[in-house]
Amino acid sequence: IGYHPDRFCRVDDLRTCDDMMASNEIRKHSLLIAGHQTSVTVEDAFWDAFKDIARARSMTLNSLATEIDTARGDATGNLSSAIRVHVLKNALSSTP
Repeated sequence: IGYHPDRFCRVDDLRTCDDMMASNEIRKHSLLIAGHQTSVTVEDAFWDAFKDIARARSMTLNSLATEIDTARGDATGNLSSAIRVHVLKNALSSTP
């Protein structure tokens, strides 16, 4: 995750920040949480960052989603929103 003057985004050798921001389609993704199939609908940029976080922590996507779901407890909102917030918090904590 890197910092761009107007926004946070992942920057690596394959994609530029502008390419990342252009990838804003919303897609549905299936996950298995506590033995139950569920789906989340998030923008490609958030899903890519979510996958990067899981990879960096040597976790499966299902494991990271379960951790996020457990941490939110009885909070209102849905898992899709909780994943976006998790990605944002991760991006903010890793910038100078």
